[in-house]
Amino acid sequence: MKRVVIAGEINVDLIFTGVPALPRFGHETLAEAYVQCPGSSSMILAMGLSRLGDPVHFVGCCGNDAFGWFCIEALRERGVDTAAVIPDDDLRTGVTVAMSSRVDRALLTWPGAIAELTAEDISDAILAGAQHLHVSSYYLQAKLRPQLGELFARARAQGLTTSLDPGSDPERRWGHELIDVLRHVDLFLPNQSEACAISGTGTPEEALHALANGSTRIVVKAGSRGAMTLDGDEILFAAAYATQAIDTTGAGDSFNAGFLHAWLRDLPMLDCLRWGNACGSLSTRGIGGTAAQGTTDEALALIEAR
Repeated sequence: MKRVVIAGEINVDLIFTGVPALPRFGHETLAEAYVQCPGSSSMILAMGLSRLGDPVHFVGCCGNDAFGWFCIEALRERGVDTAAVIPDDDLRTGVTVAMSSRVDRALLTWPGAIAELTAEDISDAILAGAQHLHVSSYYLQAKLRPQLGELFARARAQGLTTSLDPGSDPERRWGHELIDVLRHVDLFLPNQSEACAISGTGTPEEALHALANGSTRIVVKAGSRGAMTLDGDEILFAAAYATQAIDTTGAGDSFNAGFLHAWLRDLPMLDCLRWGNACGSLSTRGIGGTAAQGTTDEALALIEAR
């Protein structure tokens, strides 16, 4: 297995769980628990893949500060290669406050260094010998975003496959330029609300058909329902696995880890969806996106039990 290059954002998650309702200005809301943990879609995916035994090389920007080093050490402890993460004295590491219930979450993010990554930071030397390039949080990565199509094309020219998780657009603009980027993407991994917003449709099933371009595999994550993709003109659906969810933070990113783990090994598409669902479900057993991510044995046990 050649390494996976993940180019993305680095930030810390401050997670409040057991939140009964979103806070309102002028009111105080009590949470059941709080924890500081590694955050960002890209970091959670990287640590999930590494947990499954896949070699991962991370490229990202962070501040030379306590939060930055906290994130770097968390990646290293999981076995992720952080040689391309250089703390910068002129930057500050981003922070996300996550308020999570058993069924959903709300995020408040200060981007910090998230927007500073550029395509030039992902050099040909970093891509050389890698199998796959993944980018998360399209809308948050302001400097990388206009260069992303060119970066994916460069990666493909070097023999890599590519994937993209768009994440949410804080401006709710969504834009049509992402559709052009998808021409260079092998796997597109939105959740159902993102897929509907980007495609301008009302259901994830409609979004799959609207986003289909003949070359990109669209996989829509439907939360507690499961996940779906197109098999020809038909919807291929895999139901989620039931677990005692404590915190849903990063479950979609752990889905990405399981799906990519299977897809990069050329497993059948239904199995890829099942691996994604299993890893997404397992990750909800603990607080934060990375504390309870599943191993290959745990994911296989969950899949085979059904």
